[in-house]
Amino acid sequence: MLLLLVVHAALALLAPVVVRRLGRKGFFGLALAPAAAAVWALTRTRAVLAGDGPVETVAWVPALDIELAFRLDTLSWLMVVVVGGVGALVLVYCAAYFSATASGLGRFGGVLVAFAGAMLGLVTTDDLLMLYVFWELTTVFSYLLIGHYSDRKASRRAAMQAIVLTTAGGLAMFVGLVVLGETGSYRLSELLADPPTGSAVTAAVVLVLVGAVSKSALVPLHFWLPAAMAAPTPVSAYLHAAAMVKAGIYLVARFAPGFSDLGVWTAIVSVLGTWTLVHGGYRALRQYDLKLVLAFGTVSQLGLLVLLVGLGSQATALAGLAMLGAHAMFKAALFLVVGVVDAATGTRDLRRLSGVGRALPVTAAAGALATLSMVGMWPFAGFVAKEAALEALLHEAGTLGGALVLAGVVVGSMLTVAYGLRFWWGAFASKPTADDDEPVTVTRPSLVLVAPAAVLALLGLVLALVPGTGEELLTPHAATYPGEAGHLVLWAGFTPALGLSALVLTAGAALFVARARVERLQARVAVPLEADLVYRRAMRRLDDAAADLTALTQRGSLPFYLGVILVTLVVLQSVALVGAPAPSWADVRLWDRPAQVVVGALAVAGAVLAANSRRRLKAVVLAGVSGYAIAALFMLHGAPDLALTQVLVETITLVVFVLVLRRLPAYFSVRPLAASRWVRLVIGAAAGVVVAGMALVAPTARVHTPVSADFAEEAYVFGGGRNIVNVTLVDIRAWDTMGEIAVLLVAATGVASLIFLLTRSGSRFRSADARGTGYVWAGVPDRTAALRRLGGRPAVGGRDREWLRAGSTLAPQRRSVIFEIATRMLFHSMVLAGLYLLFAGHNSPGGGFAGGLVVGVALIVRYLAGGRYELGEAAPVHPGLLLGLGLFLSAGVGLLAILAGGSLLESVIVEFAVPVLGPVKLVTSVFFDIGVFLLVIGLVLDVLRSLGAEIDRHTEDAAPDASDPDAVDRDDDGDPGGAGTPMHRTTTEAAGAVATGTGTREGGR
Repeated sequence: MLLLLVVHAALALLAPVVVRRLGRKGFFGLALAPAAAAVWALTRTRAVLAGDGPVETVAWVPALDIELAFRLDTLSWLMVVVVGGVGALVLVYCAAYFSATASGLGRFGGVLVAFAGAMLGLVTTDDLLMLYVFWELTTVFSYLLIGHYSDRKASRRAAMQAIVLTTAGGLAMFVGLVVLGETGSYRLSELLADPPTGSAVTAAVVLVLVGAVSKSALVPLHFWLPAAMAAPTPVSAYLHAAAMVKAGIYLVARFAPGFSDLGVWTAIVSVLGTWTLVHGGYRALRQYDLKLVLAFGTVSQLGLLVLLVGLGSQATALAGLAMLGAHAMFKAALFLVVGVVDAATGTRDLRRLSGVGRALPVTAAAGALATLSMVGMWPFAGFVAKEAALEALLHEAGTLGGALVLAGVVVGSMLTVAYGLRFWWGAFASKPTADDDEPVTVTRPSLVLVAPAAVLALLGLVLALVPGTGEELLTPHAATYPGEAGHLVLWAGFTPALGLSALVLTAGAALFVARARVERLQARVAVPLEADLVYRRAMRRLDDAAADLTALTQRGSLPFYLGVILVTLVVLQSVALVGAPAPSWADVRLWDRPAQVVVGALAVAGAVLAANSRRRLKAVVLAGVSGYAIAALFMLHGAPDLALTQVLVETITLVVFVLVLRRLPAYFSVRPLAASRWVRLVIGAAAGVVVAGMALVAPTARVHTPVSADFAEEAYVFGGGRNIVNVTLVDIRAWDTMGEIAVLLVAATGVASLIFLLTRSGSRFRSADARGTGYVWAGVPDRTAALRRLGGRPAVGGRDREWLRAGSTLAPQRRSVIFEIATRMLFHSMVLAGLYLLFAGHNSPGGGFAGGLVVGVALIVRYLAGGRYELGEAAPVHPGLLLGLGLFLSAGVGLLAILAGGSLLESVIVEFAVPVLGPVKLVTSVFFDIGVFLLVIGLVLDVLRSLGAEIDRHTEDAAPDASDPDAVDRDDDGDPGGAGTPMHRTTTEAAGAVATGTGTREGGR
């Protein structure tokens, strides 16, 4: 079974290539997958009858006891034959149905094969969770198939309607399956062999039935099925006659032996089944589109099937299984016949069709055979199944409920006869058409287009001639129901059931003969509320409510979002803290040393002043003060790793904020916002108090030994290092670190890539590219004109005259000799310090993250000292290369452990002796750390090039022309080369203000 699923998946993936190479003939190859499933099931018929069907179990998620468990019993065998056999014929039909120039055929074929595979898995799986997985796969694939004509609004709306309703039902079913699995067993066969009981089980069974009702289009969720007729005819023939809608029937038939004795089960099945049977037949009499006649007829037949397999008696179950097979044959054949008529005439409107039967005699004959089976005429499969159903229902008609169900089945069967005759008459009979309708032109279809429908129609006749074989094949599952056994016979004599059949045929024929009066009567009957209209209105109201809620909550204000999050935290945690046991204040130590109080006060002061600040730069600097104070607290508490990381992150964050502030106004708002500042202060203070309370209460609530208790020993024994923090990141929690750096890479680089980068790789600014361009941060594009206004001259390009290689590209008024000298002296030392932290971090404070941040700070210093061209000289490499190499190295080193016989991302320790040096200990997680190191450097470089270099370039491109004497910015005293307008303010100015403490002009209000 698992191999068949793999075959379906492989052919589904290869379908676009196959159809592209072979054209429509590729569908013949795709048909091999479902055909193989049907043949496989048929070859195991005897084993299934003997109760020795194949069983396969493969461990999938051993830690959660989730297995890929499959089992073939009688019910699964029947469904595999139906799904595989009809699926193969439908795919053959597709080879002639679609035109050679149709687009998207490869995708269509792949999705159809994938749907067949999902149905195969659904009906054979023996695990509740896998049942849900395959259930939702059929939902997704059906959505794609129904919406195949994506350029048509009707197809898109029908696909969306189908997926919304069936997914909602599937989610309800999932909850029911989980409850059943927890109270009983997740193995389906074990659950039904010993069904659990209780109120929770009853509620779970109702939820499972909700899933079946939605998938099998029972009232009141029936309307998605007629709307789905916007799909291509092969989709209607397969999904809506033989496969998808049968999933709900299969679910009811599978669970009925274990839970049909529940009163709520019987009530739901009886009421919805009977209602759907009658309602669908009644609506079918009003349709003029042949596909809609069959669609509403399918709704009606699905109601009958749910009744028969869900009532809970052995006799009705046998009749239901026989009707399931018969329905798959005659309804799929009728849909395929509609496709032939539509292709031959160009219309499905029965009011325009006349004389088609004479032009298409084979198609008309196939349609007649399938219609006779559908209406229950002797000697067809539909007659055998319906006779068995009437016989079983007659035996249960002694109660009021049984009598009502029997009456509903009789009335629904009459309607079936009426719309069945209406269908064949409308499609093939010679009849007068409206005067304004042009006569249709009939073209002769290919044999490939007609053959699948003819085969299915003939099977409905041939199989009816051997009812004993059908009874033998279907009885093993029917026997799992309580009650007396039923029988499938072609002729049982003159019985009450035969009398009811005669009544059904006579009354149905009468309804057809009086169709004009029936249509007029139906037109007079006003329907107060239609399910489709209710759905559309509900979805419209839901959209409106969602829009209103989104407008209320998604206001585009980050302070508002953070405020809501923090207020929610305060409210919820306050409620939890009120009921928590209060800690013993004798055990609470406010501080260990006075320095902690001083540093803590500094952090609080910085936060309060930042919340009260109106200037953006001032707020950023004050927030940085709080951050550095927190780093000092880490250090005072003996956490050097955390302190080092906090300092480096705070430094880089400060620079990033300053880079961004160049493109933002100097002030947060031109209006005084004293009230909002107090609100922010109150929210922040409340959040701090609540978090402090959590820190006090949480340790006293611990009842188990913390997981970190053994980290010190494990870090050295398994991770090979004495730095617990670093070894935890690269070994004990390597999976978490892998996910975190992947998310960091995607999020940060994604944001950076959206800012001024024309391509993902961006531009590498080198000093050789600066010739003929303006100075960096000069405010004017012409460097010679700028120097003339400044009274200077161009710098000499000799490298021995420059402290920095690209220093001469920086505008003279922005250069600082002291800064350039310090940068040249410190840059290489900072890089070496980063490398030291990288390799020393396994046993001492440091690590790849801290080392990468140190190198990142070194690159920031080079950029601030010499501009974007100096950044290009310092790191002439694309950030994407470093990012990708770092992630690849971190992930790839985990494979080494597998080669060494360990688990993924497990550290491998290699120890050996080297002459002179002595023993050497090599741990593979160091390479993981190197990957983190490279990724952090790439990330910082990416931020600098997008928020720094690229913004510089765009700002300078937008600067005024230097030939204009008024184009050069002036200081307030009239001297040129001043601070410039807010648009041209630079990173150097802001960074200098932070470094030296001098004021910076930020513009007016």
